[in-house]
Amino acid sequence: MSLIKKIEENLWLQYLLGIGSIFLISLVCYPFIDIIGYHVVALILLLAVSILAMFLDIYPIVTVAVLSALIWNFLFIQPQVTFNINTPQDALLFLMYFVIAVMNAVFTSKIRKVENIARERKEREKTLQLYNTLFSSLSHELKTPIATIIGAVDTLKINSEKLSQDNIQDLFSEIDIAGNRLNRQVENLLSMSRLESDFLNLKLDWYDINEIIHSVIQKNQAESPDHPISFNPQEDLPLFKIDGILMEQVIHNIIHNALQYTPPGTCVKVETQYISDFFQIIISDNGQGFPEDKLDLVFEKFYRLPKTAAGGTGLGLSIAKGFVLAHNGSIKLENLPEKGAKFTITIPAEITSVSTYDHD
Repeated sequence: MSLIKKIEENLWLQYLLGIGSIFLISLVCYPFIDIIGYHVVALILLLAVSILAMFLDIYPIVTVAVLSALIWNFLFIQPQVTFNINTPQDALLFLMYFVIAVMNAVFTSKIRKVENIARERKEREKTLQLYNTLFSSLSHELKTPIATIIGAVDTLKINSEKLSQDNIQDLFSEIDIAGNRLNRQVENLLSMSRLESDFLNLKLDWYDINEIIHSVIQKNQAESPDHPISFNPQEDLPLFKIDGILMEQVIHNIIHNALQYTPPGTCVKVETQYISDFFQIIISDNGQGFPEDKLDLVFEKFYRLPKTAAGGTGLGLSIAKGFVLAHNGSIKLENLPEKGAKFTITIPAEITSVSTYDHD
């Protein structure tokens, strides 16, 4: 314990330990590159970054993560001993490695800070439970799309001449879906970081709520064709002065949550209404609903319902609530009497008619 404490208290020792570990692992792997391949080396380096993140502060571990990506490119990606990358597939792999390494380093470092605060408040047991749940969820969220991308890229590289055009398009579609899945996790992590740091300034402008909802539905429907999404827009809705980007993520997170955790065939319904100086967005489904004693817990950070399917980090609904509160609004979850659940988002906002806005 004294050695670990000494490392945590000495920043230069952390840099030395992190950089030295990455160089040592790279030198050990280099003679065996023809046997194990550069994909396996990437996983070994990612594992090393993850372990080091348990002991190093934020700046040393980010430095180590970036350095590991550069070393992997220089020593292991063809052509070796150069930073050049010859194929788009390898360039994509390098980009994904860079993003995952840095994100994993930063996120694990933040978890350590949360754990330290909880220890000081005598909540160590609860914090460890959150850490284990989050680490398990995050590992699944990262491993699945990475494996999909690597598998698809390998197939394209090895069998590109034998594949039909339809097969190639299917593989590119898999890469696109996996990339979007990783992008969602990055966006959720960045959004949660902004909420925790109180560095959230609304960028208010005039927005058409119907257009925002249509955009969200289009993105989600492409990934979940087995879940019909119903939306009948009110054409006479005024424009609202809101932060459209944040509101789009609120709607996206709630709809995506419904698509992810309800059985195939479940219908998601979106409705809007304008009352006085605020508007409401109602998102409901005819799925199984939520346990009554868990309705207030689903908005907590990192919380996931027991016995739910694997996947997700438990951040989506927490971020949605944070962005709604930033608009001085409210979000309510309730079970429907017949079946399913309903989210009601209420946002106060300045309004203008579409015709007035167009003339301006």
